Amino acid sequence: MFPAMATLACPTFEDAFAAVRDGPAGLAMIPIENSVAGRVADNYYLLPRGGLHIIGEHFHRVRHHLLAPPGATLQTIKTVHSHIQALSQCRHLIRELGLTPVTHADTAGAAADVARRGDVTEAAIASELAGRIYGLSVLRSQMEDEVHNTTRFLVMAREPRIPPAGSCDTVTTLVFQVRSVPAALYKALGGFATNGVNITKLESYMVDGRFTATQFYADIDGHPEERGVHLALEELDFFARQVAILGVYPAHPFRLSPNQLADAD
Repeated sequence: MFPAMATLACPTFEDAFAAVRDGPAGLAMIPIENSVAGRVADNYYLLPRGGLHIIGEHFHRVRHHLLAPPGATLQTIKTVHSHIQALSQCRHLIRELGLTPVTHADTAGAAADVARRGDVTEAAIASELAGRIYGLSVLRSQMEDEVHNTTRFLVMAREPRIPPAGSCDTVTTLVFQVRSVPAALYKALGGFATNGVNITKLESYMVDGRFTATQFYADIDGHPEERGVHLALEELDFFARQVAILGVYPAHPFRLSPNQLADAD
């Protein structure tokens, strides 16, 4: 997405947030959900607490490869190493091949570890590029369970970059809390329905380990300065607590494709 920028590898998502917040990095690319494995749960907790703003989104078609040291075959390998999301995206083929999954911090790191040991009973799920870098053989390409295997990333920055209202198709991302009482969410979201605002994503998670309140993450179509969105947010503010906008940013062209995931390949 930013080919002119240098990359900075971070051990954890928390470190990626900190790298932008504290200065070494200008932007962070944070995966938020995958069309096969679902949401990246940890990042929903980090988004409202990380001190950054969402300035864009990117949808990336993910192709996984089964990599192993030279001399290994589908018959010799017993374990497969990768990130938990990659393992989830390939779980059917992993089971079909009778492999034992082993979780790593990232896919490329798993490939590096497998290459360093050189054990023909071990394989990694990673990119074709990782295989070339670490001298691994491709035992099977397109390991992902579905052809639409696509990950959505959020682009995070220290300061917001809000496009002018009406300048482009816009996504607004926000978080809010409601009390755990009947009809609380219904009332909080009613303004979006009456004002014709489309909610494209809604996620809930517990607040501070308590069942008395729930926090919601929402993506909506539109800009806060547009009349319908403005009125919907006013109504949300009346029924909900701690409403915070995490970002207002251009919608990625992939989102606007009529066939979306079917066209991802």
